[in-house]
Amino acid sequence: MHRPAAPSRRGFLLATAGAGAALGLAAAGPAAAGTRPRPHPRPHPRPRPFGRYGSPAARRTPKTLYVDPHGRGDFTSVQAAVDATEGDGWTLVLAPGTYRETVSVDADRTGATWIGASGDPRDAVIVYDNAAGTPKPDGSGTLGTSGSATTTVRADGFTARGITFANDWLRADQPDWTGTQAVAIKVMGDRSAFHDCHFLGHQDTLYADTRDLGLFARQYYARCYVEGDVDFVFGRASAVYEDCHFRTLVRPDLDAAPYGFVFAPSTAGANPRGYLVVRGRVSSEAPDGYYKLARPWVPSSDTTARPMLTVRETHLGAGIDAVAPYANMRDAYPWQEQRFREYRNTGPGAATTVPENRPQLTRAEAAAHTRQAYLGDWRPYDRRR
Repeated sequence: MHRPAAPSRRGFLLATAGAGAALGLAAAGPAAAGTRPRPHPRPHPRPRPFGRYGSPAARRTPKTLYVDPHGRGDFTSVQAAVDATEGDGWTLVLAPGTYRETVSVDADRTGATWIGASGDPRDAVIVYDNAAGTPKPDGSGTLGTSGSATTTVRADGFTARGITFANDWLRADQPDWTGTQAVAIKVMGDRSAFHDCHFLGHQDTLYADTRDLGLFARQYYARCYVEGDVDFVFGRASAVYEDCHFRTLVRPDLDAAPYGFVFAPSTAGANPRGYLVVRGRVSSEAPDGYYKLARPWVPSSDTTARPMLTVRETHLGAGIDAVAPYANMRDAYPWQEQRFREYRNTGPGAATTVPENRPQLTRAEAAAHTRQAYLGDWRPYDRRR
C-alpha cells in the first residue's frame, strides 16, 4: 500500500512552538517497529508538564531535576541541567518541548537517566543543525563528524526513555559542502540504553561508538525509530537493536541507486560482538532496491577493524536491494571478509536470489547471537523505571 512521505523534520520543527509531538513520528511502545511515522498533535503547553514524575515543588528524588523550555522546571535547557549534576545517578525529566541546543555528557557523570515526561518521544525533542562541514566558531577548521553531534554521551550507565534526538541539518542548505555528516547522537559509554526513543537525521544519524578502541561498550536500543540515508547507524559499539524500526529516506540530490546504507559498523577486530538487529523492520520512502543494508567501515584510525553485523528475524522492505544488499566502503576491505550474517529475515528485501551475497547463520550459530550473549551480565531489557 502506498503511503505518503512524511513532512521534513525541519518543517515540523519550524511549524510548532516547540511541541515535538508535531514531528510526525511513530508512537512509543512495541508498535513503533512496525508502524509508519505519522502526525500526532497534542495540546501545548500542558498544565502538568512533568506528568507522573513530580515537579520542582514535589521532587521525585533529591537527584531528580526538571527541564522545561517554558520555565516551569529547574532549568530551561538540557545542558544547563547536565552541568548542574555531579557524579553518579542523576535523573533529568524533560517536559514536552523542542530543545534547540547541543548537549554533552562528560564521562564522570555516570548512571544518568533522561526521561521524556509524557512517555511519547514526539513530545520531547533535542535538536540542532551542525554538520561535519560547519565551521568552528574560532575559525580553526570545521567541526568534523563527531563535532556535528547534537547530543554526545561519554558516560557509562546512561539511560534515555521517550525522547527524540535529532539533527535537522539539510544538504539542500549547503549543496557545495563535502562534510555532510550530521550526527543526532554519539554514544560512547558502556551500559547505554535507549527505550522508546527516536533518532532523526540523514547521514550518520546514530553514532553507536566507544570512548576508545580498547573499550567494548555495550549498548541496547528497544522499540526505537531511526531514520536516515548514508551509514545512518554506525560505529564500533557492541549494540543490540531490539524491535526497532529503521527507515530510509529519499535523496532529492541523487537520481540513481544506491541512495545509501542503513548500517556501517566499525567493530574492533578483537571484539567478538558488533551490531545485532533482532525482530526489527527496515522500511523506505525511496524507490524499491535503492538502499543497501550495510557496508563495513574500516576507519584509517583502526585498519585492524573487522566490522560485525547480524540481522535476524527482521522484516526487510522492498527498499533494500535483495540481490546485492552489501557493498564496500573501501575496496581494500571487502564486505565478504567482514562479519556480516543474517538469520530468518523476511520481506522482499530479504529474498535470497544470489546466495553468496546473503551469508546466513546456521541454527547452531544463531544461538550465539542473542541479546544475552551480546550484553552479558547487563540486562537492561529486564528493567523499567
